[in-house]
Amino acid sequence: MNSKRVLVTGGNGFLGRALIANFPELDIITFDVTDGDVTTFDFGIYGAGHIVHLAARTSVEESWKIPANYYQTNIMGTLNVLEFCRKSGASMTYVSTYIYGTPKYLPVDEAHPISPHSVYNHSKYLAEDMCRFYSENFGLPVSVLRLFNLYGPRQSSDFIIPHIISQALKSEQIEVMDLEPKRDYIYITDVTDAIRLSAGKSGFNLYNVGSGKSVSVAELCDIIQDCAGTSKPVICKNVARKNEVMDVVADYSKINAELGWTPKVGLHEGITKVIENCRLERK
Repeated sequence: MNSKRVLVTGGNGFLGRALIANFPELDIITFDVTDGDVTTFDFGIYGAGHIVHLAARTSVEESWKIPANYYQTNIMGTLNVLEFCRKSGASMTYVSTYIYGTPKYLPVDEAHPISPHSVYNHSKYLAEDMCRFYSENFGLPVSVLRLFNLYGPRQSSDFIIPHIISQALKSEQIEVMDLEPKRDYIYITDVTDAIRLSAGKSGFNLYNVGSGKSVSVAELCDIIQDCAGTSKPVICKNVARKNEVMDVVADYSKINAELGWTPKVGLHEGITKVIENCRLERK
């Protein structure tokens, strides 16, 4: 990012707060749900030269229950931001998610076939496609980042790492739904670095952002307990999520080659940081 004013939609969310905290020297302003409806808001009042578009509905489980809400917010909200960029000449970083479905090969690169496995993932893919179309037809500089499993301090306990950490620190045992699924976990400061590097790059750009390694929920429980210094029993309910993907590994060679990005925080180090933050907040 350069010295231009940067607008972060969804700026009060987990990733938005971290982005602002990690780059205090930038002229960052935020938009959140308390400021208005992302699908209709006039972003021209901010005078931003670059937008990091984070505002979205993000729950996989909830998206199956209220699909229309997810398509409305995630697609039409992105369209509204793209329209602002088209009219103002601003550039955009669109933060997307894993949309490849069950991998046909590992690690998964950006050329892998798309097969969204939930309403949430499908809505993000359709928004991505609009980003591509606007960039190619209106000349907008747009970078799309496909994040794998993001984690870090102060993440909601709806996500697996804080869910397990909370139990490791506070409960008599750790309960999880399924021990087998493997995911590629990427620490939040590595993601904010990727956002900064991608901002303002000309044309349309698409990058995976992940660690290049996967661990199972069982392994995750072991790592968390090792970092926390606990040894509590782990209870598995043996309940699989709808359309569960069993293993995911990111190929991040493209963003490494084009932007020089590489993950810096390993899983043990990142989880230790999350645990330390949890203990500090409990004091």
